[in-house]
Amino acid sequence: MIKGVHTMFYTSQPEAIRAFFRDKLSFPFTDVGEGWLIFDLPEADQGFHPAEDRDGARTGTPSISFYCDNIETTMAELRQRGVEFTGPVEDHGYGLVTFFKVPGDFAIQLYQPRYVKNPRPSVPPAPTAAKPTAEAAPRAEMKPKPRATKPNRTPPRKTAIKKAVKRVTAKAAPKAKKKAKGRRK
Repeated sequence: MIKGVHTMFYTSQPEAIRAFFRDKLSFPFTDVGEGWLIFDLPEADQGFHPAEDRDGARTGTPSISFYCDNIETTMAELRQRGVEFTGPVEDHGYGLVTFFKVPGDFAIQLYQPRYVKNPRPSVPPAPTAAKPTAEAAPRAEMKPKPRATKPNRTPPRKTAIKKAVKRVTAKAAPKAKKKAKGRRK
């Protein structure tokens, strides 16, 4: 079952935008190694809008924006942390909208929705296992295996790049030795 969403921004300044989300937006994160921060996002929702080629929103175009309860208060808090906005708040019908600048030379939408979300259904607590009684046959208690504490320190893309470099280097090494032998003669 789907239990979440992973969003991404591709940027020419990944380290700077990670620092921006960490320091200016104060998003909690997990450091998965080598400066790769994966951020925990607040609550989320998803909408589906009609594609309109004339406005640049072609079918399949993703869009990520952030929303808040009070846009003026949120903007004031973010300005105190050094966040720059591209312009004043505008009424777009669905909500009050502005955009803030991020490293990598693009902007992200921030809005105060006019719609009211349905409350989330409460999740009943998970059932607990019954304790064995004296009459039950004795069994060894099964404890869950501990999770690995060390995360994979190399992101998959970097691992693939390192392997490719090793393959190319390994193929080039015998050729370099042959050339070196030929020069010694």
